[in-house]
Amino acid sequence: MESHQFTKNTIEATIRLSLVAVVIYFCAKILSPFVMPVLWGAIIAVAIYPMFTRFKKVLGGKAKLAASLYAIIAISALITPTAMISNSLIDTSVALNEQYQSGALKIPPPSKNVAEWPLIGEKAYAFWNGASKNLENTLNAHLPQMKSLAGGAFSAIAGVGGTVLQFVLSIIISAVFVASAESAYAVLIKVFSRLTDSKTGKEYTDLARDTIRSVAQGVLGVALIQATLAALGMYIMDVPAWGLWSLVILVMAIAQLPPILVLGFVISYVFSVADTTPAVIFMIYSLVVSASDGFLKPIFLGRGMETPMLVILLGAIGGMMMSGIIGLFVGAIILALGYELFMKWLNTSTEELVKNENSND
Repeated sequence: MESHQFTKNTIEATIRLSLVAVVIYFCAKILSPFVMPVLWGAIIAVAIYPMFTRFKKVLGGKAKLAASLYAIIAISALITPTAMISNSLIDTSVALNEQYQSGALKIPPPSKNVAEWPLIGEKAYAFWNGASKNLENTLNAHLPQMKSLAGGAFSAIAGVGGTVLQFVLSIIISAVFVASAESAYAVLIKVFSRLTDSKTGKEYTDLARDTIRSVAQGVLGVALIQATLAALGMYIMDVPAWGLWSLVILVMAIAQLPPILVLGFVISYVFSVADTTPAVIFMIYSLVVSASDGFLKPIFLGRGMETPMLVILLGAIGGMMMSGIIGLFVGAIILALGYELFMKWLNTSTEELVKNENSND
């Protein structure tokens, strides 16, 4: 009788677990296209919430109105520079094509310093020098590479367009989150309380919130500052396709690579076409921009947190290497939570050891 009851209970439990698994699978399948926009929406909402609360106070505490205006302003702030960069690329491409078709396109000869660049100096000098003497022959000699480069450029531009659309959706989702921030915060506390215990649920929720804001300010914020300053300098020096170079600098700065890797080539170009004095000023300006993360990161990264800045930075870099830009935040949060859990376990073990020693005495 007991064996029959056990078999019956096992079958019922298996059927219920299978049904739950099927429901979870289809829910995940249905929601999978929205995972990235929702994640980004949550990250953006957490990052901008302190500013949103002040904005809401100005509007008399009307959360829905504040959220709607925030979405309009944020989308405009995203689309406007994107349109400026796109116009810069289009104008440059059209001007170059017109000059090439008319035979008026002339490439200035490279400086002898180009040949001294590490790794690619000699090849870059040979290509640049050949293009300055006979552009058409140089392009024809490298036609397959030029087609491949053009195809990659068009694919990258199409990818940027898709990313912009995704961020527009994420901004709308973040507006929904900030409008109902208190209820979302309470839900997160319940989730962390279930995963850990009721005493530390709020502590880990606040840790995740502070980590997101720290990474947003210390990594993305600093990268945006560097890219903006670099774009300003290149715009003033009338560097061709300055918008594209600014975008590349932004991506490299997010990846924790120094902007001088791009600005170095731009400096060489400026020295080849501009007078010595403005070229030297631009070089010094570019070096300052590239090195600015050295004093900006300590100011913004890890501010107001007990978790060491190194833990946040390692989590952000490692997470980005694993899963792209979204990994900046996910990696930093996971490593910060892991660090705090480890330190809590370590401190608890030490306290118990001390108590045992005192009781033995």
